[in-house]
Amino acid sequence: MGQTHTHLAVDKVLGRIRCDRVMLLPAPPRTPGTNGRPPKHGPVFALADPATWPAPQHATTTATTRYGLAKAGSWNRLHPRLTHRACWIDHEGDLPVIEGTLIRLQVDHLPGDRDPQPVWLWSSATGPAAAEVDRRRQSFLRRFDLEHTFRLFKQTLGWTRPKLRSPHAADRWTWLIIVAHTQLRLARPLAEDLRHPWEKPAPPGRLTPARVRRGFRNLRAKAALPAGAPKPGRPGPGRPPGSENRRPTPHYDVGKTVKRDRTLTARRQRTG
Repeated sequence: MGQTHTHLAVDKVLGRIRCDRVMLLPAPPRTPGTNGRPPKHGPVFALADPATWPAPQHATTTATTRYGLAKAGSWNRLHPRLTHRACWIDHEGDLPVIEGTLIRLQVDHLPGDRDPQPVWLWSSATGPAAAEVDRRRQSFLRRFDLEHTFRLFKQTLGWTRPKLRSPHAADRWTWLIIVAHTQLRLARPLAEDLRHPWEKPAPPGRLTPARVRRGFRNLRAKAALPAGAPKPGRPGPGRPPGSENRRPTPHYDVGKTVKRDRTLTARRQRTG
């Protein structure tokens, strides 16, 4: 798939957040002689209200061939306001303050000349340099390559088609799919562009693996045959009707947990 920038450490989670969310700035330093409980949260940072945005700590501008100028700005140590809901419903004591880096990404245009809207990203790492902010922006854009690769594996190469009974067989089948995907990418210079009427022409040597697979029937006649011709035969009789299956399919724990109550009120109503 070429060189990408999708490798991030486990403790540096990167994700997209909705543009109507409200984040909080870090609490201001406590002045000497102030009485009372120190503030836990700072001013409000509304993603939909530019009047609440302070000046970004870092601002980068990168020229791209697909989106035009990509402008990224970052704000350090922003955090959401957690509540005793969902996964935090069983938390005892004060809720923690989980700080991170908020990144705003704006591009000139999208494929098809659509009017692009800004994208807000949140990284769990605090205090990144300008180069790290730009790297996270590239990582987010590269996620489309991975999503389309998984879609090709499932819909075209049949990754999830077999009914495998053991994890070892699933691992072997996954490696076979990866090998087939690699062979399709290596065969791009040998295949012709057999595109559908609604698809755009692809430049030579830049065919997608799905288009290369369409032309595999033409490559098959020119490729070597390391294996012998298949022998025709009839399928076996199978298990006799009415007999029991003495080798039932094993079941494996997929790690699902019990559904939690979303609020404390719902828990009280359930428990009575």
